[in-house]
Amino acid sequence: MNYSYKGKILISTPDISGDIFSRSVVLIIEHNENGAFGLILNKKNKNMSSRLLNIFGFPVDLYEGGPVENDKAYFILKGQKITAQFSKINDDFYITEDIDSVVSSIVDGSTNIEDIKVFSGYSGWSPLQLEGEIQRKMWTIVDVYNLDYTLPNDQNLWKNIMQNLGGEFLLWANAPEDVSLN
Repeated sequence: MNYSYKGKILISTPDISGDIFSRSVVLIIEHNENGAFGLILNKKNKNMSSRLLNIFGFPVDLYEGGPVENDKAYFILKGQKITAQFSKINDDFYITEDIDSVVSSIVDGSTNIEDIKVFSGYSGWSPLQLEGEIQRKMWTIVDVYNLDYTLPNDQNLWKNIMQNLGGEFLLWANAPEDVSLN
């Protein structure tokens, strides 16, 4: 493997339709010779978010991180580290699975819920699978994109990034969800 997509954003092309990756924005957190690991940033699970409100007593948006291991929770946090069990995304953000530390820091007030994004599952690729999908133009790579990973994002994130890329991406941004209707 000569190149890592770690820290990059993947934007699904409109060709990917009918599954969780349709109009997805994926943050690649790890990419090496063993494969890739990422989280979908813009697929909120409204049903589970409502359930979490009932459990915690305050609103918590839950996002579909991807189709793998949906029974596991992942947290992207902004700012100061609250656990020793984390992986750095960049200077401002990190990821953890340490649910006890996350919940404790919210309850004791040391972390604002606005500085956390909760994911169910993840997006994973076996060795060279992501590279193959990129070669088949299933994904567009955005090298530099200043994005707050903890902001609540929805389908508009995909469209906004496509519009910002300009050119042929403007056509994709305005294409219907079912491209066969175009």
